Amino acid sequence: METLPKLSDLKPTRTSRRANKDLYATGKVFLFLFGLAMVASFFVIVNAGERGVLLKFGEVQNTVLGEGIHPIIPIVHTVKNLSVRVQSQEITAEASSKDLQDVYTDVALNWHIVPEETYLIFQQIGEQTAIIQHIINPAVEEVLKAVMARYTAEEIITKRGQVKTGVDQALIERLRPYHIAVDDISLVHVHFSNRFSDAVEAKQVAEQEAKRAEFVALKAIKEAEARVNLAKGEAEAQRLLRENLTPELLQRQVIEKWNGNLPLIVGSTGTKLLDLRQLVETNQRIQTGGHESARE
Repeated sequence: METLPKLSDLKPTRTSRRANKDLYATGKVFLFLFGLAMVASFFVIVNAGERGVLLKFGEVQNTVLGEGIHPIIPIVHTVKNLSVRVQSQEITAEASSKDLQDVYTDVALNWHIVPEETYLIFQQIGEQTAIIQHIINPAVEEVLKAVMARYTAEEIITKRGQVKTGVDQALIERLRPYHIAVDDISLVHVHFSNRFSDAVEAKQVAEQEAKRAEFVALKAIKEAEARVNLAKGEAEAQRLLRENLTPELLQRQVIEKWNGNLPLIVGSTGTKLLDLRQLVETNQRIQTGGHESARE
């Protein structure tokens, strides 16, 4: 004979009631989150410094979403965000100069996507990685090769500003069709092969030696001219002295320097005073005889 379960056995226990409450609460949280996710799927957020490309079933639309929150239709629409901030790219490129010297250039390029044309660059090229690899790097290398080929190696150094301007203009024109704007380009470092560097150094040394030799030769010429001029000056002074040396002048100089005592001459005839007039006349006869001999 079967025994019926007691009424106390049919009542839910405290543990089972607590489990049911926890399950119910979990279900409510899940439903809330699911509903929140469903609501969120109807909106998209575009962060600062970005633009949103709107796709409809994967097809790019001619619409650029600005910063902020935008409503969309889930499943139908998707949005791809692209940065329009200034991007910095460092590139090392090799080119040849007009005189066929190898030129190695380190370039720092600042660029950004044109915000209004974000959907076009995404449609034609793709995301940022593809833009750098497929557009930026090849364009910089091509432009550098074209510009460096216009100048000799020496001109690349002496006309660096002109070279940079040429690179700027060419790169702007090169990237414009790809909806990329160039903010600035810097030729950080331009260097040549070791062979060319050694040749430049040797040329500079030779030029310095030539300038030094020229300076030494010029100095010798100036010194010789100075000696000639000095000799000419002394000769002219002697000539003027001879022309201006008169008996009256000699007498006046003797008088100016005379201390009052007449000089004595000691000879066989005895001691007598020196006759100054006789001395001057004797000097004139000597000079006159010398000029006549020179004329003969």
